[in-house]
Amino acid sequence: MSILLIVVALFVLARKLADGGDQQALRAELEAQWQTLDEEFTFIARCNQGGEFMSPEQIARVKRIAERTWQRTLDDRIGLSHEEQARKERVPALPLPVQEPLLADKPEHRFERGPQDRIEPNNPWGFQLDTPELLYDRGELHNLCIGRGTLTGEERYKINEHIVQTIIMLSRLPFPKPLRRVSEIAGGHHEKMDGAGYPKRLRRDQMSLLARMMAIADIFEALTAVDRPYKLGKTLSEALRIMARMCEEGHIDPDLFALFLRAGVFHRYAEGFLRPEQIDAVRIEDYLTADLTGRSAAVHTDPTASG
Repeated sequence: MSILLIVVALFVLARKLADGGDQQALRAELEAQWQTLDEEFTFIARCNQGGEFMSPEQIARVKRIAERTWQRTLDDRIGLSHEEQARKERVPALPLPVQEPLLADKPEHRFERGPQDRIEPNNPWGFQLDTPELLYDRGELHNLCIGRGTLTGEERYKINEHIVQTIIMLSRLPFPKPLRRVSEIAGGHHEKMDGAGYPKRLRRDQMSLLARMMAIADIFEALTAVDRPYKLGKTLSEALRIMARMCEEGHIDPDLFALFLRAGVFHRYAEGFLRPEQIDAVRIEDYLTADLTGRSAAVHTDPTASG
């Protein structure tokens, strides 16, 4: 799109020159437009990579850039799969040439969610999920203007859905008595201490100690993993800073997190699985809030206990 706008700018310059315009002034005007377009392209590219947060000002700038228009002279309904063609046909084709915004959320970007992709409120597993209206939304603005993280609501739901399938599958297996709690342990590591997690919105006193341990292990592994296509692996200090904030927000068990730090579990994992450049200097006191000091010793160490 940036190349197309530059071509248009050159065409306009040529027309102005042909009409007797001042060549030096017009050249300066063109170079200013080039610089603006280059800056906007760089900004949009960075937004496409995403990050931990995106400010309202950045979102507003994306939307302003999106309002630029360009003239499409080619048919955008040829060479498509039958599914893409069907989505295009939700709106009638406009006669060419047509002016279009540089970036947009279009009807063909919306993928409807079918009944098989919904979890009913009265399901037998006790799932309590906020299901997005759409299965996928590939809208350009929708994907570029993510306020927190790098995933849309639809993408996050799809990733979160793995725990739903874990519980459904494991609940159907005839585990022997010593393993009867495998489903609860494996299926509870995305719950939060304040009841805002998923898929059952359990609170701390409804979770076993092992499920709460699994939550900390899962989050630490996810933050530092380098094999995720939607993010870079965090350094030790970055991961622990995020997890300390999660403690403060009531997402993970603060007692177990303190024990995780004091026992050096994070460092032993780092030595075995992280890249050298991820292992930076860490002072565990920086990640322990005042009310956690000394509390880790009080953690119940019976791995079969709940509450």
